[in-house]
Amino acid sequence: MFRSLGLTVGWLALLASTSLAATDEKLAKRLEPIIAAHQGQVAVAIKHLPSEATFEYRAADPMPTASLIKLPVMIEAYRQSAAGKLDLAQSITLTEKDKVPGSGVLTKHFSAGATLTLRDAIRLMMAFSDNTATNMVLERTGIPAVNQTMEKLDLVETKIHSQVFRPGTSVLPERSKQFGLGSTTAAETVALIEKLHQGKLATPAICAEMLQHLYATEEESCLPRLLPEGVRVAQKTGAVSAVRTAAGIIESNAGPILICVLTSENRDQRWTSDNSAELLIANIARETHEHFAAMQQSTTPPVPKTLRIGSSGDLVAALQRTLNAKNPEASRLTVDGDYGPATAAAVKKFQLEHMLNETGEMDSKTWQALGPLVDRENPTADPAVVNAAELPPKKPESLEGPPVVSCKSWGIADAKTGAIIASYEEDDKLDIASTTKLMTALVVARMAGENASLLDEVVTISAAADATPGSSAWIREGEKLQLRELLYGLLLPSGNDASVAVAEHIGSKLMLDDRKPAPLDRFIAEMNKVAAELGMSDTSYKNPHGLTEEGHFSSVRDQLKLARTIVGTPMLAPYFEARIRGARIESEMGYQRNVAWKNSNRLLDYEGYRGLKTGTTDAAGACLVSHFQQGEVDLVCVVLGSTSSDGRYVDTRNLLRWAAKHRPAPAPVDTAPAPVP
Repeated sequence: MFRSLGLTVGWLALLASTSLAATDEKLAKRLEPIIAAHQGQVAVAIKHLPSEATFEYRAADPMPTASLIKLPVMIEAYRQSAAGKLDLAQSITLTEKDKVPGSGVLTKHFSAGATLTLRDAIRLMMAFSDNTATNMVLERTGIPAVNQTMEKLDLVETKIHSQVFRPGTSVLPERSKQFGLGSTTAAETVALIEKLHQGKLATPAICAEMLQHLYATEEESCLPRLLPEGVRVAQKTGAVSAVRTAAGIIESNAGPILICVLTSENRDQRWTSDNSAELLIANIARETHEHFAAMQQSTTPPVPKTLRIGSSGDLVAALQRTLNAKNPEASRLTVDGDYGPATAAAVKKFQLEHMLNETGEMDSKTWQALGPLVDRENPTADPAVVNAAELPPKKPESLEGPPVVSCKSWGIADAKTGAIIASYEEDDKLDIASTTKLMTALVVARMAGENASLLDEVVTISAAADATPGSSAWIREGEKLQLRELLYGLLLPSGNDASVAVAEHIGSKLMLDDRKPAPLDRFIAEMNKVAAELGMSDTSYKNPHGLTEEGHFSSVRDQLKLARTIVGTPMLAPYFEARIRGARIESEMGYQRNVAWKNSNRLLDYEGYRGLKTGTTDAAGACLVSHFQQGEVDLVCVVLGSTSSDGRYVDTRNLLRWAAKHRPAPAPVDTAPAPVP
């Protein structure tokens, strides 16, 4: 049992800079135009804690912090206090040498000889961004200690370089030249705030005291500026000429929203209330708050059976795009999602041309005559075109190199015998994110093995499935498609919505358990039943998709058993090996639309990789279960908790390349049950 640590910190950071978190696409549509219009560099990370919905924009790029770096300074002071190294009640005396210019009150309003406690200096550093107080705190914590703590928290880009306005104290001269006082990434800052909010940086009481410093900030600009009156905000800001930053917690009615916005190289460097970077931060905060508040204020209303004047939303916008595609440019509609007189007139014209009743309303007959919707600016091609497309040739895989990993736990096994070739922490119970969907698919495959017609059944998407957060197959309430196609939506884009739709449909067919009357609960019970049959003793399922939930976990050893069983289930091979799948979705309303699902597993671009499943959440990290077959080499590999999306692929490839050369022929360690026919 071993683990190679060949990746350097710098290489990990490079990998992380290209990773993409699962994104709230509707929030992205609100924020990306605002960000694109800004004249300067921008990085953003947002996380809504209750739903775990996220938005990231260049969130892994190192950026200057200005005074935002005072947040880690506060955290280090409190951690040292908790360890008995500092006394926050200690009196410290202000001297003339302590005074530095810039923000704060000590230099301007206090005379040398004034005394205050270290705790009060921290309050001034956070609430008033006092530069002199910051240096007084740093004199006692030490700059290296702050950076060492951030590294221990895996926040390797979050560093303070020197004392404020004292470049001679820099411990990282090159970073000082590049970033100034401090540096971080938006993603790392949100991760740090989340740990603080969860009480994981010290005792809960100490974390609560640190949060009070953030809530006490006197700064009304940036995050709270455009929010409704009464919305509570904890924030820390930073500002120097070309840099404006802010990070904190917005306490919305929909629950806490963690947010970090970093800007640099701003064209507008004015110290005025309408500074464009500060307005950008305020607008991002407002749009984010409104987005999640709207989700909380109402459940999704039922989709009307007929669209008419007064209707609005994405479906109306798709209708407008579809009508535009059939009309000359001069008579095209504005795609605004509002069904007004112009849209009604265009519908009447279409009805007249197709000898339909000219009502100006979209009823089922009009939808059927209209054909597939153009529901995006770049319309999805017909499924026949998508499925017949010639994809680029797969790239050859080299079998050189030792295992180099960033993950928490990993294992490699022979796909035929189940013998574990090598592993690390293979029995640790960990979050597994969307690799959960391996079991979701296997439950369906086992039932389809007993009843082949099951895959031909039509599944209608429920409101609960449509509302499931996270990665999505972009299926809507009231839409319907065959189960065999829905499985592609489950496994290629890792659709959480598809997982609930599958579970509800299959669960309704399982024998009724009085303790679990709901179809979804019955399906989850079946997942755990199958896990027990496979000998997965370190596995517990609480949902069919893998979103973080207490009591939902598995181990590398168990996932290897599951992977081997799936490899031996021929029915599932086309799903895991598909790189793209086109499908046509119908609706109870009568309309049709085309979708193209792309597989999230990037290893399928390489020869020999036969697929299986990716998974990513903050709790699980980046996970990947893989099947590799090349010549006589036939292996399954599991990595859990890689440090980034790119990291899981690097981990998997290096482990498999090593195992292909070093695989012994031991007696089988685990024997999986007979594969499903």
